[in-house]
Amino acid sequence: MTDKENRNPSCYASPPCFMHELDPAYAGMTGEVDGQQRTDVMRWRKAERQRLLAERRAISSEVRRSAAKRIVTALMEAIGDVRGLTVSVYWPIRGEPDLRDPIARIIAAGGHCALPVVVERGRPLAFHSWAPGERLERGFWNIPVPANGHKVVPDLVIAPVVSFDRACYRLGYGGGYFDRTLAARPEKPRLFGVGYAQAGIPTIYPQPHDIPMDAIVTEDGIVAAKSWERR
Repeated sequence: MTDKENRNPSCYASPPCFMHELDPAYAGMTGEVDGQQRTDVMRWRKAERQRLLAERRAISSEVRRSAAKRIVTALMEAIGDVRGLTVSVYWPIRGEPDLRDPIARIIAAGGHCALPVVVERGRPLAFHSWAPGERLERGFWNIPVPANGHKVVPDLVIAPVVSFDRACYRLGYGGGYFDRTLAARPEKPRLFGVGYAQAGIPTIYPQPHDIPMDAIVTEDGIVAAKSWERR
């Protein structure tokens, strides 16, 4: 991974159908979506997901650790004062940035932490309270979840990304859990996506059900919504 690759968003594979001929403003589209178009986008996303996950697995552990440290610094700057707030973090899998260090920082600053829990396949996530030292057990896909945590409503959600675009739309693993969860909430929490800079692409071709993050945090800094500029 070169310095140039770190600074620039990745180029994605061939676009679905004729979407590459649309204006980039397409990233904020709303309204009805043609069924075939949606099928094309979902097929394209699957291929992109596989490509991006392979690239992420190829990052060396040393580079990953260095990037994670910079991500943590930028993330703590982005979320600001957490006193009295409940922050949903995540347990790292598949080479995701390791955010277990900020958990201790959030609690030390007067905040509370939670982990997302899949309670039923295809349904919205629940969020259960957790602090370092409390017992974990294996949940869906063997991801650790709080064994004795109580259900909470987070004020701020930090979600890992497989990829992200210039409008801060997030490409996840394809299960749709975060989108279902956020759509079911009467009030949207603050949303921060976290990933490596090399995962950035011009657009994920967002669909009406996709919900953008307020910001994406990478080792290169903070990507604000509706801007490709890093602060």
